[in-house]
Amino acid sequence: METIPSIRVENLTRQFGSLTAIQNVSFTVNHGEIVGFLGPNGAGKSTTMRILSGIMPATSGSAWVGGVAVAHNPYEVKQRIGYMPENNPLPDDMRVVEYLRFRARLKGVPRRKLRETVQDVMETCDLARTARRKIIGTLSKGFRQRVGIADALLGNPEVIIMDEPTIGLDPHQIQGIRKLINNLRGRLTVVLSSHILPEIERSCDRVIIINRGRVVASGTSDSLREEFLPGNRFELEVKGCEARVAELFKAKGLEVEILDKEESEDHILKLTLRAEGNGELGAQLIAALSDSPDCTLRSLASRVPNLEEIFLAATKRSWEETIDSPKTKPAAAAQS
Repeated sequence: METIPSIRVENLTRQFGSLTAIQNVSFTVNHGEIVGFLGPNGAGKSTTMRILSGIMPATSGSAWVGGVAVAHNPYEVKQRIGYMPENNPLPDDMRVVEYLRFRARLKGVPRRKLRETVQDVMETCDLARTARRKIIGTLSKGFRQRVGIADALLGNPEVIIMDEPTIGLDPHQIQGIRKLINNLRGRLTVVLSSHILPEIERSCDRVIIINRGRVVASGTSDSLREEFLPGNRFELEVKGCEARVAELFKAKGLEVEILDKEESEDHILKLTLRAEGNGELGAQLIAALSDSPDCTLRSLASRVPNLEEIFLAATKRSWEETIDSPKTKPAAAAQS
């Protein structure tokens, strides 16, 4: 029996008059996945999330949450989604447990299950012992984020959408939220929208990158590295042969592209390289430089491009593909 994905989007388009916020956006998210939804400001992330949540209609295309068509059953879809906005509008004068019970009633949790449901989400978000009776206005930013996630978990949703869940947090608070999100893996489907790309890379199974209203990349970090930043990358420091480094590599038959270089005050040249080839490329690079008596190799290390570099490469490619003949212009009013 074929498994129904938690989220399925096909050719989703939203126009604001003559301006197009998103165009032919398509993707799927399977049950239990944690997926990062990334894009520059104004790329169409929030527009897509609002359509998925039943808050805003699409101009064309279709979207399903748990097999339920958003356009035909927006109320049922809202029951299947828990949403935590970036600027979480929490009431400062209520206690945590009071607020969560109030929200649970709004979400239709039966009275006989109210206490148990609220207790469960507080346990999941580590609020039960530390913040249960505290007034929300006295909480740190990290605990306010936990209250927002607990709110999103109420009502037993299938999909959780979090917009910037770790923004403004200190490293200890970020680690706590990351652990909380990881504990949801396999149980719920989680979509994270964030500009803190190292957190997305640590927490997510895969990422979807949107730019100018179009999906420009989708996959795991490894598959996207292969697609957008192929080849092997190295960082090295040399002294004495600054002007001949490229020649030394070429003389050994090595296909090397210098991506970045920086010379320090003591004339040590720092290079970032992309090298093509098989075998022990590091050893081959060392051998090429060792053949020159005036060349001193200070350090050499392989380097794996991070998600930020993948993101920049994917969005840059999409700009280059459309800059000459853009068919649509993203809506300036569409938020990220």
